[in-house]
Amino acid sequence: MQIDTTVTLNNGIKMPQFGLGVYLSEEGSECYNAVQTAIDLGYRHFDTASFYQNEKSVGKAIREHSIDRSEVFVTTKLWNSDHGYDNTLNAFKESLKNLDLEYIDLFLIHYPVQFIRLETWKAMERILESKNCKAIGVSNYMVHHMNELLANCNIPPAVNQIELSPYCFKSREGIVKLCLENSIAVEAYSPLVRTKRFNDPKLIELADKYDKTPAQILIRWALQKNIVVIPKSSNPKRIEENADVFDFNISANDLNRLDNFDENLIVCWDPMQTP
Repeated sequence: MQIDTTVTLNNGIKMPQFGLGVYLSEEGSECYNAVQTAIDLGYRHFDTASFYQNEKSVGKAIREHSIDRSEVFVTTKLWNSDHGYDNTLNAFKESLKNLDLEYIDLFLIHYPVQFIRLETWKAMERILESKNCKAIGVSNYMVHHMNELLANCNIPPAVNQIELSPYCFKSREGIVKLCLENSIAVEAYSPLVRTKRFNDPKLIELADKYDKTPAQILIRWALQKNIVVIPKSSNPKRIEENADVFDFNISANDLNRLDNFDENLIVCWDPMQTP
């Protein structure tokens, strides 16, 4: 496994398993420099969203780097207020314009907005038919949302991006299992639990054992579970640290220990209660 190792999505598109999240990276030099730094370090996958308000900086950093567009995988997302068939089509066009790239690799529904999400998915399927989008998927879909979608779609999602870490893995095994059974890649956001467990003695013990940081242990856990993982940062040192996870392996016993760190810790929004 290397920094550019890919997973093959259910439509044949290859998606780098490791990437950079840019949530809270401020539009302008902060986000631009983060993306350029990450490309220099070998990152090939960048995750943004219309809600983050930094699509322009992500696209500019990629366009102005010497790297070829085909070597970079870009994800963006449809915001909650843009659901609905026509709204979705228009929002995609706006994201494509903001990024100013020839195409978007992956377009996700950011959240399963009640009543209208199936209509939205029909528009997502139409977007996929264009040459401007390589894959479509969802984010924050739990078992009941995914079952509803699979029963009503013509094209299944290629990806489900959810909050996932050892601290909520057992609690979310159901949706992980459902996705894998249906050839839907699982992607983890907030894999570092916003540093809230970096002082956990159990995690520190494993970090010391492997001579790595707590963050690196959490990222490596996801990679070895065949989960796509996108730790976010705009700090060059953290971006470099997060990428330094390809020179060691966590043992099977220690992976099992990490699986059992679960305490149903959700540090972002919890879509379980969304009908």
